[in-house]
Parts: sequence; structure tokens; C-alpha cells
Amino acid sequence: MPDFNDDLRLAHVLADAADSATMARFKALDLKVETKPDLTPVSEADKEAEELIRGQLGRARPRDAVLGEEYGSHGTGPRRWIVDPIDGTKNYVRGVPVWATLIALVVRGEHGDEGVVGVVSAPALGRRWWAAKGGGAYTGRSLMSATRLHVSRVGRLEDASFAYSSLSGWEEQGRLDGFLHLSRNCWRTRGYGDFWPYMMVAEGSVDICAEPELSLWDMAANDVIVREAGGRFTSLDGVPGPFGGNAAASNGLLHEDLLGYLGGS
Repeated sequence: MPDFNDDLRLAHVLADAADSATMARFKALDLKVETKPDLTPVSEADKEAEELIRGQLGRARPRDAVLGEEYGSHGTGPRRWIVDPIDGTKNYVRGVPVWATLIALVVRGEHGDEGVVGVVSAPALGRRWWAAKGGGAYTGRSLMSATRLHVSRVGRLEDASFAYSSLSGWEEQGRLDGFLHLSRNCWRTRGYGDFWPYMMVAEGSVDICAEPELSLWDMAANDVIVREAGGRFTSLDGVPGPFGGNAAASNGLLHEDLLGYLGGS
């Protein structure tokens, strides 16, 4: 199995640079915010963080391709870095500390693309999570000060904690009935949103989570971390990985139950 430890170390360096840029402008009274064509906000911090990451990747991995939320796709080849400079921009611009920089490496193999490195850094929460293929998932302040993650062992839906982002997306996708049925059959539901519920699945504090519409940069890092923590990450149709336009993540034991409620349209 290839060793991706050097790529993981690089991803931490990239996350450090992004954290410095985003924290410097968090809660700034003069923060510049624009509205993108899809009517979602983008701040100057989103752009600066992605520029920093792309610049460092250009020097450290010049042959690798990059896909980022703010500046699109650059380069071709079997290795591609996936970057969301600020996942949770709406929180960021309102001063809510639940946002993170998401960095992943996807490698093309004989069976298609696969995420092999993921780092999720949430500096306003003082948290970071990471994983590399075959090496497990961790959280902590640094590579040298970390705790290994493992998903929960909850095996019954009525004992499970379910996290989601909002109701509106499920309604727009025609999946609201399944979502409501699932919610009524779980022990607990909470709308944490963005990257955080996937990290809580990896930590074992949440058992299942799902979102009805996402981009690759929203999911790629989360996918690696959840899988390396022992969980499952698929589309709502059950296709493994972060490439299906939506996400279902679980401790593995409850995954078929989750898809049974949310997989139909």
C-alpha cells in the first residue's frame, strides 16, 4: 500500500497557513463579503486562504492537480487536491465559530478515484481532524499530539443520534418524508451542519448524518476521516466515496438503515 504520510504532513502545513489567514479576518468589522452566482456568500478570507493553499501546492506538488471552491480546477493527472478554504462561510461572516478549512488528496487508481488524505481544521473551535489511507483517523493539536478516532458501536436506530444541516434541502430534493420518518425513529436529532457532524461521526459522538446536496470539496476530506475511523461514507444511493453529489455517513452498523430512509427520491 502506498504511503501518504508526506502528503498528510503537507496537508497540515497547508491547514496551518489557512488557519492564520482565516483567523486574522474572523469577526473583522471591515470583512469584505460578496455574493456568488449561486447566491452563496464568499469572503475575502475564503479567497486568501485558497490562494495560499494553491501557492504552496504549486511549489511543493507542481505536478498535482487542484480543485478548489473559489478558483475551480487546475491541472490534470492522477493526483488531485480538493480544497474548501472555508466550509461554513455563512457562519464565518456572522461570527459563528463553526467553520473549517477542508483539504483532501484524491488519487486515481485502477478502480477509479479514491480519497487518501483528509484534513479538517476548525481554528475558531481549536480543533483539527485528519486521516491518511491505512493509517487511521486522529484529532489533536498536531501530528505529535493526537488521539485516535473510532466511530460508535450503536447498532439500533432507536438508540442513534442523527445530525443534519437543514430541512429545506431535503424538501427541495423530494426526500423530506424519508427524512422526517428517520428523525422520528432516532433517539436524538440535531442540526449541527457543515463539516462538524461528519467529524462527530468519526469521533463516535454522533452515529449517522446526511446531506441532500453537496459539492466534492464539501465531502472529500470528511470521507477519508470517517472511513479511517471505521465508518462508512457514501452517496444517498449507496455509492462509496464523496463523488455522488450528496452524502450519508455512519458508524457502519446503521448505514443500511440510513440509506433505507433517505435513499429514495
